[in-house]
Amino acid sequence: MYEHLLVPVDGSELCDKAIEHSIGLAKMLGASITGFTAEPPLPVLVVEQAAVAYDVETFQAHEKRCEAHAREILLAFAEKARQAGVAFDGQFVITDNVQQAIVDMAEQRHCDLIVMASHGRHGLDALIHGSLTKSVLAHSQVPLLVLH
Repeated sequence: MYEHLLVPVDGSELCDKAIEHSIGLAKMLGASITGFTAEPPLPVLVVEQAAVAYDVETFQAHEKRCEAHAREILLAFAEKARQAGVAFDGQFVITDNVQQAIVDMAEQRHCDLIVMASHGRHGLDALIHGSLTKSVLAHSQVPLLVLH
């Protein structure tokens, strides 16, 4: 049924649920997993109402921090998948549009299911914090399995 799962993770306890469920599902189906994490870019630096460019060293240091954080998350996921005998590939990007990055990655990697954990926010809480899961659901052509 499903052969390639995309599992967006951010290192939170909530994402541990997506990791565990996706590994179990992939093992049962004989599917592979692409673990995916997105790191935020440097925020715009504003000084006296004017945007100021960062120096090259600042950009490079930020990229190294992002890569190290992503590697830590994805290596832990990869080890759990390996222990379960599930094929795993890790990917990360630096972006401020995480929802679109998830949708794009699912398409690029030819995934046929996205597995995400959700806080299950409703009402004002969802309005204030937004819902990445709802946004992915609204923009993706790939089926989405949501875990609470």
